[in-house]
Amino acid sequence: MIIDERITTFIHSLETPESPLLEEIEERALADHVPIIRKETQSFLKVLLQIERPGSILELGTAVGFSALLMSAYAPEGCHITTIENYEKRIPIARENFRRAGKEKDITLLEGDALEVMRNLERPFDLIFMDAAKAQYIHYLPEALRLLEEGGVLVTDNVLQDGDVMESRFAVERRNRTIHKRMREYLYQLKHDERLLTSILPLGDGLAVSVKKGKTL
Repeated sequence: MIIDERITTFIHSLETPESPLLEEIEERALADHVPIIRKETQSFLKVLLQIERPGSILELGTAVGFSALLMSAYAPEGCHITTIENYEKRIPIARENFRRAGKEKDITLLEGDALEVMRNLERPFDLIFMDAAKAQYIHYLPEALRLLEEGGVLVTDNVLQDGDVMESRFAVERRNRTIHKRMREYLYQLKHDERLLTSILPLGDGLAVSVKKGKTL
């Protein structure tokens, strides 16, 4: 845990339920060990969407479609979400969840490697939510910056790796050292790229919120 477990439990106790369908999708995902965004991150995204009111969202990492549906529920009317998924077994589940929610016209699911798909996208996005393979974040970043509108927001989930990111690489299990190294590089890039203004939050498993600077900043 990044923060005290009692605080997290208390915060969770204050949450109100989502729609029955979202609650069902979340429960099934947790039972099947499918990674979905944590409650704290859900709350943050809902508030951010109401503040930013994006007209277009790009999501990297659909899984079973939970976060795309959550964002669609709280984004302004007319907002379109494009979401990318590479894991074949989850794609039909996500599509079915979008159908059940009546969101097929509001959410477009693109299949394939996120980086390759991004390279073929041209339209700018008001908000990008990065929640895919953590070791690839550093490689996704140039394309994310290209696709993000000036003044747009990049939200990156799971950046603190349950606190491991702050440890020496020698304190991390050998199999996790590549992810550890690349995540530290990614966070450094977010904080030092002159095009971005970034805050790193100890929320959920760590959240980085970046704004692409406009001409006035």
